[in-house]
This record gives sequence, C-alpha cells and structure tokens, in this order.
Amino acid sequence: MRSVGVEEELLLVDMETNEPRALSTAVLAVASRDGRHGQIFEKELQREQLEFATHPQTGMGELAAEIERWRAEAGRHAGEVGAAVAALATSPLPVSPSITPDERYQWLEKEFGLTAQEQLTCGCHVHVSVDSDEEGVAVLDRVRPWLPVLLALSANSPYWQGEDSGYSSYRSRVWGRWPSAGPVEIFGSADRYHAQVQAMVDTGVLRDEGMVYFDARLSNAYPTVEIRVADVCLNASDTVLLATLARALVETAARAWQAGEPPARQGVGLLRLAAWSAARSGLERQLIHPVTMRPVPAEAAVRALFDHVRDALDDSRDLIPVQDAITELLRRGNGARVQRELFRRTGSLRDVIAECSRLTTG
Repeated sequence: MRSVGVEEELLLVDMETNEPRALSTAVLAVASRDGRHGQIFEKELQREQLEFATHPQTGMGELAAEIERWRAEAGRHAGEVGAAVAALATSPLPVSPSITPDERYQWLEKEFGLTAQEQLTCGCHVHVSVDSDEEGVAVLDRVRPWLPVLLALSANSPYWQGEDSGYSSYRSRVWGRWPSAGPVEIFGSADRYHAQVQAMVDTGVLRDEGMVYFDARLSNAYPTVEIRVADVCLNASDTVLLATLARALVETAARAWQAGEPPARQGVGLLRLAAWSAARSGLERQLIHPVTMRPVPAEAAVRALFDHVRDALDDSRDLIPVQDAITELLRRGNGARVQRELFRRTGSLRDVIAECSRLTTG
C-alpha cells in the first residue's frame, strides 16, 4: 500500500488580539527544546507561519492521529510565547507579513517584490509514494483534471486583508502569482519532465527546482508525487480526507498507466479555468466537471471524483470512511463556509480567528 505524508502550514496569531504575529522563531525555539519535535516543525516564508510534516503512513487512522497530535503540539508551543495557531489559508485580519530572515527567503523577496512580501498563505501538501520517476510522471499526467476538485474540498481562505475576497480559496489566487505555479501540460515521460524543469531553472527566473510550484510535482526530496493544490484545511478530518483521496488518485492513475490507458488531454487553459472555478465557488455553486469540462453542481463533481477512485479506495479499505467523510463535509461545509457563517453570526473577524484556532487544535 502506498504511504502518505502531509505537510500543513499554520497561521500564528496573538492569543489575546487574534492578529497574526511574527513569532515563528520563538515558537521553533520552544519546540527545539523537545528533542522529539526537532524535525517536525519548520519555518516558512513568513514569520507569521509555522509548518509541520507528518511521517509517511499507510493507515489513515495513524495519519489522522499524527495530524491531530502535531496541531495540538504546535498550539502548545505557540502558547508558551503568547500565541495560538490557526489552520487558516489566509489571514482574515489585515496584516503586513514579515519575511523570515533566511538567505533563500530574502532572495525571493528581492527578486519577486510584492509577490513574495504579500505571500502569507497556508497550504497543505500531500506526498504519496511512487515506485519510480517514470510512474510518478505517469501519475502527474493523469491526475491533472481532478486536482481542482481537491482545491474545492479544501477551500479555506475567503478573507483577505480584512475583506471578503468573493472567493472560497483566495490563497490559490495569491499563490498563482508565482511564475511557475498552477496546472501543467502532459509530459509523457520522466525524461521530458526533468528536461522541462531544468529548462525552467536555466531561464534564471527560478532559483532552483524547489521553486517549481506545479499543482502536483515530483518531490525533489522524497520518492513521492507531491500534490500541492490544496488550502490548509480547517478541520483535521478534512486533511485526512484530502490525503486519502490523493492516495487513491495516485493509485488509480498508476493502474491506468500500467494498463496502457492514455491520459485525458485537457489543455492547460481549460485546467486553469477549472482551478479558477474551484477557487471562486468552493463547494457552494458550480465546478467544472473533470471529464466533460462542463459546469455541474459542486456535489456532482465531488461524486465524480469519488466514483473515479472507488476501486482504489475499496482495495485500501477506505471506501466507507471516505464516503462518510464526503457526506459530512458536504453537510457541514469546507473552511470557507465555516468562516463566513462564523462572521455572519458574530460580525467579528477576530472572533472568526479565535473559533478557528479552537477548531484547529480541538
């Protein structure tokens, strides 16, 4: 069974005011005192962020327990310096982010200006193991049209600088400012993938392969496909659903490749429109159907994804848990809906953040 690992980026906020706070260095210092956590928590581009990564897991129950544990530990470490953590993909309150004092991040700020300076966004990256780069690229070629549905499920960033953006995932729109971000063409082979990545680095625009910000890519650190399209999810259970669907997508794509089935050939232009629709609507209105490329109710697109990966879910014994999790998510709503409902009820973005912080470590 393929292993799965998750990276989550969390927002650091003041425990009293709920405003984003540039405290990652202090939180990491607290975490480093606990030897068990030395390799779990990491800095990110902005000092208002904290990232953690799980270990590779094959059981979704074990993955869920680890995500919940590291969220709770992140909250505990942050609490020691007067902060809290919130699984929010953008800050609802206005913020002027501060770049982490790191040579790489300062290079990004110098080269990319406001794109880097304003990039206070928190995503969720899912790593799924593959047997080879050849299998990995075959997977990348075949998962492309399904990734916008994952974005819609995870959408958790309706607010930007104190205003409702009109989007469910405004993070994805801000992230899309990077020149290498978004959907990509069909590569056809590992050699072509690596040649394209090298050609992009050779332009001088990108510092290195780590700046290839495709919606899904081969990891340059692990033998995995890294699916990077999602917002960080408000509820840990939604992160587990996202990871389970991602693994099933990878397994389904690998089986299709092994059977000699060619990838669907939707152009990048159509995939960009599908991603925009997912960012705009989340689960509230219509999405672009991954097969027909026509608008359908969001639930229909989600059900199409479920049907597409049904066999892989059944084989990993995840079919019923995923079916139940999708039903619950559609009933409750993703993070974007929860945030907006909280604001309608309280009229305060500070209260939204406070409640989302509680849900993060709850």
